[in-house]
Amino acid sequence: MSQVLQYGGEEPAAARKDAEKGAEHSQAADSRGSEWAVSFRRRVAGLISAGPIEERGVMPVSLEDRTATNYNSYFSIWACMNINLLPITFGLLGPSYGLGLRDCALVILFFCLLTAAIPAYLGTLGPKTGLRQMIQARFSFGRYLVSVPVILNLATLTGFCVIICVIGGQCLSAVAGGTLTPAVGIVIMGVLALLISFCGYNVLHQYERWAWIPALIAIIIATGCGGSGLREQAPTEAATAGGVLSFGMIIASYMIPYACLASDFTTYLNPKFSSVRLFLYGYAGLVVPSVLLMVLGAAIGGAITSIPEWEEGYGETQVGGVLAAMLSRAGGFGKFVVVVLSLTLLGNIAATMYSITLNFQILIPQLVVIPRYMFSIVVTAIVIPVSIKAATEFFASLENFIALIGYWSAAFVAVLIVEHNVFRKGRYDTYDHDSWNVASRLPLGVAALMASALSFALVIPSMSQIWFEGPIAMKAGDIGFEMAFAVTGFLYLPLRYLEKRFSGR
Repeated sequence: MSQVLQYGGEEPAAARKDAEKGAEHSQAADSRGSEWAVSFRRRVAGLISAGPIEERGVMPVSLEDRTATNYNSYFSIWACMNINLLPITFGLLGPSYGLGLRDCALVILFFCLLTAAIPAYLGTLGPKTGLRQMIQARFSFGRYLVSVPVILNLATLTGFCVIICVIGGQCLSAVAGGTLTPAVGIVIMGVLALLISFCGYNVLHQYERWAWIPALIAIIIATGCGGSGLREQAPTEAATAGGVLSFGMIIASYMIPYACLASDFTTYLNPKFSSVRLFLYGYAGLVVPSVLLMVLGAAIGGAITSIPEWEEGYGETQVGGVLAAMLSRAGGFGKFVVVVLSLTLLGNIAATMYSITLNFQILIPQLVVIPRYMFSIVVTAIVIPVSIKAATEFFASLENFIALIGYWSAAFVAVLIVEHNVFRKGRYDTYDHDSWNVASRLPLGVAALMASALSFALVIPSMSQIWFEGPIAMKAGDIGFEMAFAVTGFLYLPLRYLEKRFSGR
């Protein structure tokens, strides 16, 4: 263009020849570039098809593809997601509600036994239906209105990833003695989790199958080193109903959200296996490690103020600092154990990130053409900076986050359970694979969303949080998640009958 302007708009022969030669070179380069791009795409596609990376997204898994028989993986994946520092961190919150160790242990045991049944049960629907958890939700919330619980689920799962990255980053920082900041530790945790979740179902299951073993060993060593200090429990007042129920809400908020991703881990399992046995595998994987480690967390939390070294470590890097102080007598080996403890969190965050990638495609169906593993990169890019920000006031961020997730997830699972057992009469063949993405063949979702929303007329007065305490909660303690579950299930029955009558779906 510059040559044309220079010669008054008339293109000279020399310039034309140079332009033609440049065009030939450009076309050759474009051709080589195009060939290189095609070759690269073919190599990546070949690697994916022959390697461990799962390309399937949210599409239903057909019966002939549900051939996996490693049913004990339903135990190991939950065990690996819970044998780490996350339940210890939740247990640390117990003493803040004025509860002693005995009271914390009883609350943890009861609420874990009660609420773990929900994710363990919903996970048994995966092999029978071949549907991911939030795709199953379309058969009650509808094709479009399911976006509401999907958005809430994305926020919940991302929040858990943030918590895990912060805990892991703080542990790594505590080991380094300040030479490595929590922010750098958070980046390390995020990238490592990305590598596992990127590959998908098979690699995730293989990792979760074995990763809990070194995690368990590291936790036992930490407990052994700091065991004598656990007896130094700070004195507490008598337990109150409000303290018991509020801490119970914390336990429920830890456990119930697992139900929103339970079937994501079982859709490839052969449906011929007993649902009862599969439920027991999942229930054991959820309850046993969670109860033991939450009680350990409550014991640590009750002893922090009695041991100056622990209190100092807690003040510097919170959970990581306490663990480093507990293991300080072991010297360099103790630091190594703290590093292992931080890496134990990868089992949880990798599985959580895997489910997030699926939820992206459910939220925006047009994204189904993008391979699932690409969203792992997007999630990591979101989680890392949010985690760095949240790390500055970790426990305040944790309690504010927990304050919300238990309520909506309790309402959500109530709808799924009533829909399956009452309106579908427990029949798995009613989840038609040809209908999963067709709005006219799915319920409107008005009944599900309305029942969930209306339940908050009683949930809100039953909430007890730092920023709000309802009139019911003032007298009885936080019973918000119980109200959400019971009221939503009760309201969904008549509303769904009316929806079926008027819509025929």
